[in-house]
Amino acid sequence: MTVVSDIEQSPLIEGIDSHGQQGIMEVLMQQPIEVREQVSEVSVDMGGGFPKVIQEVWTNAIVVYDRFHVMKYVNEELNKIRIQSKIKGKSSRFLVLKNGVEVKEEERIKWATVSSQSQRIKLAYELK
Repeated sequence: MTVVSDIEQSPLIEGIDSHGQQGIMEVLMQQPIEVREQVSEVSVDMGGGFPKVIQEVWTNAIVVYDRFHVMKYVNEELNKIRIQSKIKGKSSRFLVLKNGVEVKEEERIKWATVSSQSQRIKLAYELK
């Protein structure tokens, strides 16, 4: 199912029983052009077909990728770097993937040890 909603006003606009471009466009193109032209940003997951749908339906909108999906890919790559850097141990994986803001003092100490093992993992984590 594809869900279309207004994140500022929170109402559900459409619930479309499809992930296919054509099916989604057919439903969304039923909205008046005046309404569609007012849309300035559209947040989507990183599925391949959504940018084309946005370009066709909401001609004035820019694509903003959903931060949860972006972070999923960032964390996957960060974990690959951890493995390539031969940093082992279950706790090291969770330290690398954890949000740096919500880290306890005990975890900061462990992170100092982990990050000292690889300049690459340290830089990748800081960029995250």
